[in-house]
Amino acid sequence: MRRSRVGLAAIADWHNLAAAFQRAARGKGQRDEVRQFRADLNGELARLREALLDGSVEVGRMRGFHIRDPKPRIIHAPCFRERVLHHALMAHVGPVLDRALVDDTYACRVGKGALAAVQRAQHHLRRWPWYAQIDIRSYFASIDHELLLALLERRFKDRGLLALLAHIVDAHHVAPGQGLPIGALTSQHFANYYLAGLDRLLLEGCRVRGMVRYMDDLVWWGDDKSAVRDALDQARAYVQERLRLAIKTPVRIGRSRAGLMFCGYRILPGRLLLSRRRKRRYAECRRDWESAYAAGRIDARALQAGYATALAITAHADAAMWRREQLRRCPLAPGLCDL
Repeated sequence: MRRSRVGLAAIADWHNLAAAFQRAARGKGQRDEVRQFRADLNGELARLREALLDGSVEVGRMRGFHIRDPKPRIIHAPCFRERVLHHALMAHVGPVLDRALVDDTYACRVGKGALAAVQRAQHHLRRWPWYAQIDIRSYFASIDHELLLALLERRFKDRGLLALLAHIVDAHHVAPGQGLPIGALTSQHFANYYLAGLDRLLLEGCRVRGMVRYMDDLVWWGDDKSAVRDALDQARAYVQERLRLAIKTPVRIGRSRAGLMFCGYRILPGRLLLSRRRKRRYAECRRDWESAYAAGRIDARALQAGYATALAITAHADAAMWRREQLRRCPLAPGLCDL
């Protein structure tokens, strides 16, 4: 395997850092930390460039907060300066990791995404009669630092770049030597790459009929129940012995004609239905925008944009009848009906 020659010089290139600032600031231009960074943009980028080249760059300054989506999670948001660093790094490291992935991996990739994963899963449901679906227990929190860095060394040869990657990985621990922060751009790419070997085991070793992975949520198909179970046995052994992870139990094995839950949809061979989670998100989104309009915090134009946001949550599913029922049960306030 030929390793990439990407090095710190490419990461610290002035044009790369300036483009990274633009990507990191997109949609966040009114935040104080972004304004302060922009006020001395040349100086900030020059200091970041110097710190990258001499190995003194600081990482690990993150703000943690809790969400429930739907289960409780702790999100770690890096400070803005570190987000610029992450964007500059992944502009060169990301494409190298992406080339190591199979085509049926859909998270954090240009031209892929959750909807494409759902459509691919529906395609396989129509073709093959049995499936098995797994996900990894506490995935981000369980990723082993030593193993991740060993996998990264198989892709990159520049010692300075590898030292920077190790510095970023080591900045966050859930347990000694374990864990990546949910919310960091680097974590998304590293976590996606961490399971690349499992993808190839299923496709090339087990010869499954089809496969779709979205981060750690993985489905594969076979001709019969025994075929998907045999692949499951090999996948479980690989995950435990090679990746130091554990598969959640019970594993879902079923007939394709009964459908499956994946990426927020109930997928059937001929229909695409909303999950309870997406239905709840739609109702909450619509209620929040209507409440903001009723309180005078937004105008009619912003409310229309908010309705478009809520509709987008359900747009790709066969949900027209469900949306009409929601409007019947929770009709618009009289003042909103005239918009």
